[in-house]
Amino acid sequence: MRPRTAAPRALAGAAALALAATACGSGESVDEAAGNSLVIWADPERTDVLQPFAEEFGEANGVRVEVQSLPVDDIQGDFVTAHEAGSGPDILVGAHDWIGNLVQNGSIDPVQLPGDAAERFDEGAIDAVTYQGQLYGVPYAMESLMLVRNTELAPEAPATVEELVETGAALKEDGEAKEILGLQVSQTGDPFHLQPFYSSAGGYLFGTDDEGDPDPSDLGVGTDASVEAMEKVAELGEDGDGALKRSIDGDNVGALFERGETPYFVTGPWSLAGIKDAGVDYAISPVPGFEGMDEARPFLGVQSFFVASGGENKVLAEEFIVNNVAQPELATALYEADPRPPALLEVFEAAEADDPDLSAMMEAAEQAEPMPAIPEMSAIWDPFGKAQAAVIGGEDPAGAVASAEQAISEQIG
Repeated sequence: MRPRTAAPRALAGAAALALAATACGSGESVDEAAGNSLVIWADPERTDVLQPFAEEFGEANGVRVEVQSLPVDDIQGDFVTAHEAGSGPDILVGAHDWIGNLVQNGSIDPVQLPGDAAERFDEGAIDAVTYQGQLYGVPYAMESLMLVRNTELAPEAPATVEELVETGAALKEDGEAKEILGLQVSQTGDPFHLQPFYSSAGGYLFGTDDEGDPDPSDLGVGTDASVEAMEKVAELGEDGDGALKRSIDGDNVGALFERGETPYFVTGPWSLAGIKDAGVDYAISPVPGFEGMDEARPFLGVQSFFVASGGENKVLAEEFIVNNVAQPELATALYEADPRPPALLEVFEAAEADDPDLSAMMEAAEQAEPMPAIPEMSAIWDPFGKAQAAVIGGEDPAGAVASAEQAISEQIG
């Protein structure tokens, strides 16, 4: 399974336009309803949670607020297409790494938090939704990769990748496990899930500019550092330790851990419900780095609310976001529906008292870096993923990385 920060699939424009035309849910177009309605687009997990808050806001302001559910893999593309067609929602709920693409398309506006309200949020979450010096979203949840281990098989958290491999290999040799590690690779690779190891070995995707923002002119893929990092990844591959395998993908990795067939699982908060349902005794710790090398730095993803630039009720849209997302009631409801670390500090602190996993998740995210929100990030996923899969399968790292660099550079232009 991929987190909601993953790159969206391409969408059929006609389908998106049809969806935008009926976004109010009654056959009435967004344009026809403008002036007396507020439309929110969210994925299915958020829709039911938002509904009572939408109704309360609508009653207080004399407007009809519609919360519309869209598939998470399609919502960003649908939103851009609807914006270009002159229709769409007033509010969008989605991942922070969409911001660069949405700003490039002129489809979202900056938002203003009153007074010192930004200080009530996790600093990393605010940084993630800040783009080109402006705040473009109000965050409500955070997510990052972590190492979940089966404590019956691996009682202690590994300090290094090498220690993880040693323990997993011994368990496999003794017949207590089938695989050393559960990390989804697949036949096409997975730069998101491999980022901790790639970054620990010195690899990077984009450098940073003077303001500390990702710099698309400094592409890390194809550099000597990238090749060296992929050589370390290759040591974990099918011709090396066998910890990383293309046969392990998003469809089978969860079940592998839930059945007790691997001691370790590199995943995020989205997998905990299945692990608990399976009755696995587990513990959470940071993804380890390679011995003597950098600490592993997974991506930080931040879920946020955005104000649509093409909406007819932008003032009301921003008021809804600020009055609800920056308040504990909605943040708490969103957390209870989908337990990921809340971005609002007071909600995190209250939830932490009853959920020890939250502290462990935040510790695992301590070295996490916000996923680059620049539009050029979309050029990374496919070519670099395929290069990673090729290297894990035994191909030469230098050649695989060079091919990825060429494909990415051609897309970036």
